[in-house]
This record gives sequence, C-alpha cells and structure tokens, in this order.
Amino acid sequence: MNRKSIIENIKVKAKDFRRQIVEITYRSGKAHIGSALSCIDIVATLYLGILRLSPRNPRQAKRDRFILSKGHGCLALYTLLAERGYLKKDALYSFCQFGTALGGHPDMQLIPGAEVSSGSLGHGLSIGLGMAIAGAVDKSKYKVYVLLGDGECEEGSVWEAVMAAPHFQADNLAAIVDNNGLQVLDTVDNTISTLEPLAEKFRTFGWEVKEIDGHNIRQILDTLSSVPFKKGKPSCIIAHTIKGRGVSFMENQLNWHYRGLSKEEYAQALKEIEEGRGHQRHQSHQRHR
Repeated sequence: MNRKSIIENIKVKAKDFRRQIVEITYRSGKAHIGSALSCIDIVATLYLGILRLSPRNPRQAKRDRFILSKGHGCLALYTLLAERGYLKKDALYSFCQFGTALGGHPDMQLIPGAEVSSGSLGHGLSIGLGMAIAGAVDKSKYKVYVLLGDGECEEGSVWEAVMAAPHFQADNLAAIVDNNGLQVLDTVDNTISTLEPLAEKFRTFGWEVKEIDGHNIRQILDTLSSVPFKKGKPSCIIAHTIKGRGVSFMENQLNWHYRGLSKEEYAQALKEIEEGRGHQRHQSHQRHR
C-alpha cells in the first residue's frame, strides 16, 4: 500500500473508530469519551501506519512498544487492538461490564497487546524510557512511543523521565502529548498556568520537538515516520487536539471528560461523525489558536 492509500485508509478507519467509541460508551453508560475522541487519530495512525507488531505473538521481542500513559483514554487503544486482531471486535461491547477484561484502564495481564497497566497518571514515560534503554542495551531496533495527556504533564514523575531520557541518549523513545487544553475539572491553563510553553520545556531538557495538528492524519504519519528526529536525542511530538473531537456538543466541553450518553445524544453523535462535522470545527479552531 502506498503512502496516499495508507493515509486515506486511516482517515476512513478513524471515522469508524469514533463511531465504535460512541457506541461502546452508550451501551456501557460510562467512559472517558472526550479523552478517547481526542487521541483516536494519533492511536489509529500508530497502529495502522507505524508500529511493527505481531498480533499472533504479542510479546515478540523485536516489536515496537506503545504505552497509553493517559490510560483513561483506553477506548482508543481497545478499538485499535481489536482492529489489529489482538481482541475480538465483539469483546469491545463488554467494556466495563462485570467479568470483562476491558476495564476503564488497560490491564496488561488481561489484554493481549497492552504493554502497560496504565491510568495512574505520570508513570508511562518513565516505563517507556526503561523499555527504550533496555532496547539499546540489547541492540534491538524497536522503538517506544508514549502517549501522555497535557494535564498529565503536571505530574512531577513525568519531568524526571524528561530529564533522564536525553542523558541516556534515548533516541528510540518518542513522547506524544495529546495537547487538548482540558483536564478533568478545568482547563490545563487554569490548573497549572506555568505548564506552557510545553514544547520549549522539552527542548530545554534536550529533546527534539515538533508540533503538529493532532487530527491531521498526514501530519501525524509524516512526523511519526521521522522518529528519531535527531540521532542521540529523544523525540517529542506536541499534538494539538480537541477533546471530544468530531461531536459538536462534546468538543472542548469539560463535562464530557467522563459521562454517558442519552439516547438523543447518542443519535446526534453518530450522525455528526458520519457527516464529518467536527473537521470544519477543528479547522476553525486551529486558525484562531
């Protein structure tokens, strides 16, 4: 498949993953839906265009590693694991039901393809750095990609890993920040006003940094394909995103961090995803950013 076909395939699939996330949330009555919709384009691009994986052998030593550090966005991960054959697609609809393996945060002991039990925020980048160092010691060519939330970057443990990664010249490590500007109860800026300039902070600690539109599949694919950005340095991608992207009444709304959908909201959300309304909304948002 050529690059243009890969991009078009991811775009089509990403719409379907959004639909699945909405359907799963409606059936379960719970989920961090805004967070999953924020990062689904990034996760879809990783799994369909970047990661070297073997679903038949989930622990193959040479595989690339993906860590969803913001584990509450797990529906994005689950839909891609099902797409790649790690899970049966019907299993997605057991999300958060009694006896399921698919809880509100990923469990690496229960879910094939889940690298880390995540969701206790601030841990994923340190774990990813450990994996990257191990790969370098073993002279393995795998890469480690860690997706963090911008609110998660308020955790001190994140910055311990940020400081350590350049010291170890971990150029097989990429941190991707889902930078949607919101967290559980408020905007990121109102919570910790000094988090920005986030890109400059990573650069100051010795990372190579690129900023992208986190909903532009071509940009995401091109940027991830160029990791490492510079030999001997870890890579950081600041992906500017919209929480709840693709559903107008969820976009940039705090109350959609965690809640279920009414029957009417469910129908409207599916209609808007099918029509692709969120795309124009996002373009306008980027122009005024």
